[in-house]
This record gives sequence, C-alpha cells and structure tokens, in this order.
Amino acid sequence: MIYFMFATGIENSNPTIEHGRVRVDELEKCRHYECWQQDFQLVQELGIQYLRYGPPIHRVWLGPGRYDWSFVDQTYADLKARNIVPITDLCHFGVPDWIGNFQNPDFPALFAGYARAFAERYPWVQLYTPVNEMYICALFSGKYGWWNEQLTTDQGFVTALKHVVKANVLAMKAILQVRPDAIFIQSESSEYFHAENPAAIGPAEFMNEVRFLSLDLNYGHRVSSEMYEYLLDHGMTREEYHFFLGNRLKHHCIMGNDYYVTNEHLMASDGNSRASGEIYGYSVITTQYSNRYGLPVMHTETNMTEGPKGDEAVCWLRKEWANVLRVRNDGVPIVGFTWYSLTDQVDWDCALRENNGRVNPLGLYDLNRNIRPVGAAYKQLIAEWRDVLPMQSVVLSLPIAPPSQQAQAGTGQVAQVVGKAGTLGAQSTPSASKEQ
Repeated sequence: MIYFMFATGIENSNPTIEHGRVRVDELEKCRHYECWQQDFQLVQELGIQYLRYGPPIHRVWLGPGRYDWSFVDQTYADLKARNIVPITDLCHFGVPDWIGNFQNPDFPALFAGYARAFAERYPWVQLYTPVNEMYICALFSGKYGWWNEQLTTDQGFVTALKHVVKANVLAMKAILQVRPDAIFIQSESSEYFHAENPAAIGPAEFMNEVRFLSLDLNYGHRVSSEMYEYLLDHGMTREEYHFFLGNRLKHHCIMGNDYYVTNEHLMASDGNSRASGEIYGYSVITTQYSNRYGLPVMHTETNMTEGPKGDEAVCWLRKEWANVLRVRNDGVPIVGFTWYSLTDQVDWDCALRENNGRVNPLGLYDLNRNIRPVGAAYKQLIAEWRDVLPMQSVVLSLPIAPPSQQAQAGTGQVAQVVGKAGTLGAQSTPSASKEQ
C-alpha cells in the first residue's frame, strides 16, 4: 500500500547573477557536495522516503549530447541503495553557461535531450519535476531583472515563460518515451494578489490571471481573452500558443503547490505590489488551483525561519499541516507534503540576488547538520500520521513504486494519474475521504 508522501528537498538552485558572471550554486553554499552521504542519512533518520533532489545542471550538462555524470552516479546509486524515492528536479532556476539564459529559443529542444539522457541512464527513477517553479523562474529572470538574463520587460517575461514551459513539456514527452509510467510533479508557486483599494481591483485581477499562465500552458488549459492578447502582444505567436494546447500531458501529472508567507501580495492601483503576509493561506489558494486543473495535489514547498523565539518554524509547520488536512477533508485529492529544505539555505533572504554568504535558518537541520526544533517536530508529525493516511483514500490509484520494487513494477505500463474532476486517461477517482 502506498501511503501519503512526506518529503523534504535538498536545495539545488543555481541561477546566475551579475549578468552571467557569477553562478549562485546552493548545493555548494549548503555544503552538499561534501556532505551528500550525511544528508541522505539525515533524510532516513527523519523517516522520510521521498526527496526533492536533482543534479547540478551546470556541472553535468557540458554541451549538446555531452555530460559528466560522475557526481550523479554516486548520489543516485546511494539514494537507490537507501530506498529513497527521488523526485528528480532537472532544472532549478539556472542553465549551463553555454546555453546562455532562458531567452535562448534553442533551450527547450536541447533540454529535452538532456532529460532523455538522464532517464536512459537512471531508468529506475519514476518521479520528476523537469523545470522547477516555471512562473517564478520566468518572472525573476525576465521581468524582475534579478537572475540569468536580468530583463525587466513583459517581453522578457513572456519569452522566458514560453521557453521554460515548452522545455518542461518536451522533457515530459522525452522521459515518457523511456519510462512510460513516469509521473511529473510540477512544483509551482501558488500566488494571490489582494486589491489594496477599489482602484487596485483591475491590476489585482490581471495578476490573478498571470499567476496561472505557466500551468495553463503546461496543462493545455485555454487562457482568457485578456491573457491571450497579453501573450501575443509580448512575444508569443499563435503557433506557439497552439503548441501548448496540442500537448496535453496532464494525465501524467500531479500539481505541486508551493506556499510561503510571501506568496500573497497587496496590489496598489499603479500596478506595484508588496508582500501582504498570510491572508487566505494555503488551503484557500490551493483550492483555487485545484478547481482550475482538476488534478491530484502535492504541497511541494514551504518553510519558515526559526525566528528569535525559536518556535516560529514549528508553528508554521503545524499551520501548514492543518491546511493540508483542510484541503484533504474538503475533497481535494492531496497526496503529499514537503518541508523545503533539509538544511538551512544561504542568501535566500535577498532571493539569491546578492552573493553575501548569509545563512538563512530555514532547514530541518542547520548547516552543521544539527537538527532544528522544526526537524524534530516534522519527524514526530510523520511518525504519528504516516500510517493513517493511505493514498487509496485520496485517489483511486497512484502507481508509484520505491526503488526496491522497481524490478517488479517494470516500465512497460503507462501511468495514469487521476484528478478529482473525473476520468483522466483510463481511470476515475472518488471523492477524498475524511480524516482517518
């Protein structure tokens, strides 16, 4: 029996800053390259079987058809031996120097080749996030001017977005050619924009449509007329838009929703916004996304700084878990929860825009690999809840096998992930049951 997927992640962001001159490698900053065996041991000690993890794309992918798999061979062999299920994250905010950035129109097809090469080398891997947080990646790179191409225009944003989402779609297709039962967990930021005053209602409504664009394109969901005009006005062609409508792979997908206290925004009448703090919360916003796409859901990221009292992160963990149960009890098929990440992170307080070396106490463990209070609380939460949340009470079928069962599971069957909206592919699902 497959149970609820409790997960963590090892932070592997790697964008460039200073117009490509500096690479921000979180695996290096958090000392994973030297501590990877210890990190995997910590995952096991927490009682966690699912790990959001991926190879450092800028070190592995050396050119078209050229790869250095040495570090990946070591780490993935160890994950397999430990029977940890990786949710493989192939592109996390950065690309190799030779690609340039997300404005490169060659990136999607080239990335599909990289994804296929990975799947062929590690055929036992079943779960993937081909491109992490596509909306945030395009926004920070093409509109905010923070990473990679560092553009500040709608044209830059739409161009990055169409390339990033096309890369994700082509990667899914390439992986499915190797592993027909692969399942894709789209980790995406779940956002909401609140109007500060009546004059801000229009700008807020506009941004509350923009927030869906990455998943609309990825799942082949038709956008509104206003969003269609926005896309065509800023660099997308009709043919490109119809590419996304014609490649609907959602029956292979779980929708991953990331939620932080910074995900809700207060919109001013001039179109500028600032963080509002938590107003609606994860359950309300995730239900909006679930109603739009009708897919099984996984809470794929959250964290909170430990804070001056030392219990802020623990309180946030309890709040997010209560939101997960609320979503589940309201009938949304939610299949997993993630505290991100395993260890503290570095320089996320400035969104990786500056190379300050400042440690952010967000992890289940600190960078010396000492457990934090939230790590102990998460370990206890998992122990208490894991056996009372069977996946079958949430969706009819979620055909996931851990590494130790991959030989028995085989790779010949096609996985059909089932959403609450009814039959997707060949199966259907009942409503989620109430808390056990």
